[in-house]
Order: sequence, then structure tokens, then C-alpha cells
Amino acid sequence: MADTAPTLNGVVETGLYVDDLAKARAFYEGVMGLRSMLLGDRLAAYPVGPGSVLLLFQKGLTDQPLDTPGGTIPPHGGGGSLHYAFAISAEHVDGWLARLAGHGVAVESIVAWPRGARSIYVRDPDGHLVELVTPGLWDNY
Repeated sequence: MADTAPTLNGVVETGLYVDDLAKARAFYEGVMGLRSMLLGDRLAAYPVGPGSVLLLFQKGLTDQPLDTPGGTIPPHGGGGSLHYAFAISAEHVDGWLARLAGHGVAVESIVAWPRGARSIYVRDPDGHLVELVTPGLWDNY
């Protein structure tokens, strides 16, 4: 009998831990154009395309369990400079470059990938590496 795992259907949440939630919100709402669907002292949640959510957690406020009416969320945390990528359309690369420049956000690097994808790399206020990438980077994207 083979040890086959049940299918995973995607990544639903990506969590970043930030030093200043208000400053991080200003970047993700003002520069990246995200609109919150949940705000609190502990976190901000943003829908990013179908079935995907970006969570911004205030550092130090997730170190203890959180009791909710439906159960307890275990403690969690993270540190250091993390990386994640937002999917963008190839026809929006120039628009994103213009928007970033208009908001004074420095582009750290632009990469043209062998399969035709392009990536734009910038940093958020906490130093996390934000990638904007067009289709063609991976076999499944």
C-alpha cells in the first residue's frame, strides 16, 4: 500500500509579521492597492485574487493562543526578511513599474526568466521581499 497524501488545493493564507501594522497597512493599501476584509489590533487581512489571503500580523501579538468562539488559534510568529510573490498579468508590468515609481518605491531588481516570465522585486516597510511575477515562471504558473 502506497503512502499517498490527499491532494492539496492551494495556499489559502500567507502571513507576514510586521513591526508597525499601520505603516504596513499604508504600503499594502496605498501602494499595492489592496482593500482589507478584516482589521484589528492584531492583524489585517487582504484578499489577493480568488481563494488567497495576505495576513499582516503585528509582531508580538500572536505569541499567545487566541480563543475564538469556534476554537483556539495556536500561538505563532516569524521574523527576518521573508519572500512571497503576487501574480500579475504580463500586460501590467509597465503599469506596476509606473505605480511603484509614483509612490517612491525603489525597484530592487527585474528578472526575465527563461520560460518568459518577468519578476519585479521591491521591499515592503519591514524589509520583506515582494515579488510581482507574470505567468510562465513555474510549470503550474
